[in-house]
Amino acid sequence: MVRARAAALGFVVLILAVALGIRAVSDGWVEQRSGTVLYASMIYAGAFVIWPRLKPVAAGAVAVGFCWAVEFFQLTGVPAALSERSLAARLVLGMQFDWADIAWYPVGVVPLVLLHLWVRRRRARGGARADPGSRAALPRG
Repeated sequence: MVRARAAALGFVVLILAVALGIRAVSDGWVEQRSGTVLYASMIYAGAFVIWPRLKPVAAGAVAVGFCWAVEFFQLTGVPAALSERSLAARLVLGMQFDWADIAWYPVGVVPLVLLHLWVRRRRARGGARADPGSRAALPRG
């Protein structure tokens, strides 16, 4: 479980580095949309830091749900007020509601869920073949 958390934390850091790198060299539409997508991706990876045994689809639902909750929270004006005082609050909570972000969050999560499921499936198949003591590796008669 420690290895799973460490790997997830590594992905959080990697995604954050990519997002900040894009932010440093780009602005406008690319910065906005990539930031939205990568924010959602980072939340997906972060879900595994907190709950390493979470299933990919459940983690995807948590990530998209969290992102949507933060986006709708922006309608209250609280994130905007906090963002005026803190760069961290601005990066975590954003400043203003945008319907486009609602659509872009799943773009950052769904491919990761599918990739995660694919990797798990491959490992399960490869592990069954590699372990001669496994029931799945026994010939079917």
